[in-house]
Amino acid sequence: MQLIKSDINIDFIGKHNIAYALSIILILLSIGSLIIHKGPNYGIDFVGGTIIQIKFSEQVPVDKIRTGLSDIGFNDASVQNFGHNQDNEFLIRTSNLAMTDKGLSQSITDAVKASTGIAPEIRRVEMVGPQVGKDLRNKALLAIFYSLLFITIYISGRFELKWILSGVMAGSLMTAVYFLSVFNFSMAILITAALVITLALFWILRLKYAMGAIVALLHDVLITIGIFSILNLDFSLPIIAALLTIIGYSLNDTIIVFDRIRENIKGAKTTDSLPLLFNKSINETLSRTILTSVTTLVVLFALYFLGGEIIHNFAFAMIIGVLIGTYSSIFVASPIVLIAHKR
Repeated sequence: MQLIKSDINIDFIGKHNIAYALSIILILLSIGSLIIHKGPNYGIDFVGGTIIQIKFSEQVPVDKIRTGLSDIGFNDASVQNFGHNQDNEFLIRTSNLAMTDKGLSQSITDAVKASTGIAPEIRRVEMVGPQVGKDLRNKALLAIFYSLLFITIYISGRFELKWILSGVMAGSLMTAVYFLSVFNFSMAILITAALVITLALFWILRLKYAMGAIVALLHDVLITIGIFSILNLDFSLPIIAALLTIIGYSLNDTIIVFDRIRENIKGAKTTDSLPLLFNKSINETLSRTILTSVTTLVVLFALYFLGGEIIHNFAFAMIIGVLIGTYSSIFVASPIVLIAHKR
């Protein structure tokens, strides 16, 4: 199936400066939001605490629920609507871990019934200790970091036949991060420094395709996290799963474009012809790229609107990731490889 004519010739490379400006604006907004909010809006999974989902038989003011929770010492509890307004469901978040599941449920039921006059149905109680939350946060960062480094080994080996070089480099960085983390260095700072060093080594060692792929993937992940921060959405374990899925999806798109680029530039005698060959490669894979993205988005929008609140944020992260990933394969990864080829 071909949505776009095979002889189409859109000047994607010629518009890379506009694309870079847009990407820089999105990245700066993302970083700015993360700085202002002091990181993503971590869910219970990452910071520890308790989350309780309750349901009423009729509409209840949120203020009365908060009043009832304050009466039993939950002054730090946040209450928000969950699902549609007509569902009369709420999520309660608190750092209180002093009670058992059963004791907490009974205390909340009694307190909220006293303040609202309606006994709520306790539908879910989840508890995570603060140390467990910190460990999960560090492991989530490591999962993203390791996945990016393994991708560099694959890209360098497949496109530039530098399996050993990329493997030694990635292994050294993984080992360094692991041993430094034992000495209680901040995991976020360690991984940020390691990624900066990785990109510098790619440039020095002329790993063109790996550098283009990693920059595009970091671009996708950072913007997705930034949008979650800007919208103040919960950042939980399912979102980490979404980010890893986005990395795989975006990489697949990027590899298709890179493969065509590699075929078309074989035998190119001068760097002057490279922009034309890169444009030709992107245009030749454009139909496949758009078709894959559209069919994926159809499923994701179905999940977003019909999947319920539990999967809502996961589907939203995937939608953002697919859109940004498709954009970065064309406007970020390919121009970076072109710059490296000219060098």
